[in-house]
Amino acid sequence: MPLLLKREDVMSVLDMATCMDVVEKAFAELANGTAVLPLRIAITPPDGLALYMPAYLKDMGALACKVVTVYKKNPEKFSLPTTIGKVLLQNPGTGEVICIMDGGYLTAVRTGAASGVATRYMARKAGGQVAGIFGAGVQGRMQLWAVAEARQLSAAVVYDISGDATDAFISEMGPKLDLEIRKAGSADQVLGADIICTATSSPTPIFDGGGLREGTHINGIGSHTPGARELDTEAVKRARLVGDSRDACFKEAGDIMIPIKEGAFDESHFYAELGEVVSGKKQGRMDDREITLFKSNGLAIQDAAAARVVYDKAVEAGIGREVDI
Repeated sequence: MPLLLKREDVMSVLDMATCMDVVEKAFAELANGTAVLPLRIAITPPDGLALYMPAYLKDMGALACKVVTVYKKNPEKFSLPTTIGKVLLQNPGTGEVICIMDGGYLTAVRTGAASGVATRYMARKAGGQVAGIFGAGVQGRMQLWAVAEARQLSAAVVYDISGDATDAFISEMGPKLDLEIRKAGSADQVLGADIICTATSSPTPIFDGGGLREGTHINGIGSHTPGARELDTEAVKRARLVGDSRDACFKEAGDIMIPIKEGAFDESHFYAELGEVVSGKKQGRMDDREITLFKSNGLAIQDAAAARVVYDKAVEAGIGREVDI
């Protein structure tokens, strides 16, 4: 019988450190050829978007498919969230669905976890670094949580066009991470940070890449369509570029596709996939002066890895509800 896990159940067993560890293993499997990652399928009903994201991780025994829908009229017409996600986890030996879980919190944490893994391998190793966060929403919170797991931080600075959102971010994340978090008055005030995470919905660049300091590491998260980008051409051009997926970067990421279309560089500027870095096939950072960039698009292997560990922990803790279907 499948185990049903609500959002609260997932939240009770999934922490960032654990998620980073399993996501790192998932990227290593992708690089080593033991992962199956089909292209996600998109269907566009009249009022929305439905995405189907399957993946299989052989070594981790994780076979899953995430179903995500985006219906912009949901809040107004049906009092439902705009974005809804569920994950189906299967037994890879029998094909049986063993768990159905809420995918909202899982997606948020696994997205942050990928940046945390990238930070482990690509940011400078010095302690006492400052994190800079663009975007004070849910994903901005997850980015800071993950970076704080990957590096010893002395402080953080956050910028958002909404002052109220920024205040709420500081009130929540400061005590959660026992970290001093400062409110930036402008985008330029974030550029002094050692590790920068962009987690906004902006369709256009949010800062001048010419202002980046040597040694900065960037996690680019927010833009994930060909026509939108958070990072300008100069920022991408100056950086050693690592992506979660080469194909996704060249087919979905405006941060990368737009500069190529402009002729600023070609596909050879793409240095490595994150899996190649974590598996030791390529080095994440060459020296403390270079600027590094991780471009995240979001892969189903992250969902499968996170779902597997959530299920295992839920069974161990005796939470959730089994149903006879």
